[in-house]
Amino acid sequence: MRLLLISDTHLPARARELPPRVWEEVAAADVVVHAGDWVDVALLDELAERSKRLIGVYGNNDGPPLRARLPEVARADLDGVRLAVIHETGAKQGREQRCDAQFPGTDVLVFGHSHIPWDTTTPAGLRLLNPGSPTDRRRQPFCTYQTCRIENGALTDVELHQLPRRG
Repeated sequence: MRLLLISDTHLPARARELPPRVWEEVAAADVVVHAGDWVDVALLDELAERSKRLIGVYGNNDGPPLRARLPEVARADLDGVRLAVIHETGAKQGREQRCDAQFPGTDVLVFGHSHIPWDTTTPAGLRLLNPGSPTDRRRQPFCTYQTCRIENGALTDVELHQLPRRG
C-alpha cells in the first residue's frame, strides 16, 4: 500500500494549485493523507475525486465549510498499521512524550502546522511524520511532501521529497 502525506497546502493563499508532481503522486497513491490547512474546500473536493482513498483533518486556518466535513483527528487501520492524523502537536520540545500520552495504541501519527518536515520515533515506538508543505516552504529551503509504504503490517520506505522552487 502506497501512501502520500501532505499538509499545509493553503490554497489559494500560498499557491494557486498543487504542483503537478504532487498530482502524479496522488494518482500513484493508494491512500492520500492531508494533515490540515487546506484553506479552500475546492481542494478537498478535488482530492476526494482524484484519490483512491483520502484521509484528512482540518487545521487552524480552515473555516467552517472544511470543519463541517473534516474531523480534528482522523484514525484508520491500514493493513494492520494504526494511523492517526492531526494538524497540530504543539512545540517541538516535548512532542514525543505528549504524542505518546495523547495517542496510545497508535503506530503512526501524521501532523502538520509548522511546515517543517519531521520524522522521529517516540520512546513508546510511535512514528511521528510531518510532510512539510508542498506549496509554502516558509523558512525551509524547499517545499516538501512525504511518501511511504505499508507492507506486512509495517510502515516502510518513508521518504521526504523536495519540490523544485517555483519561478
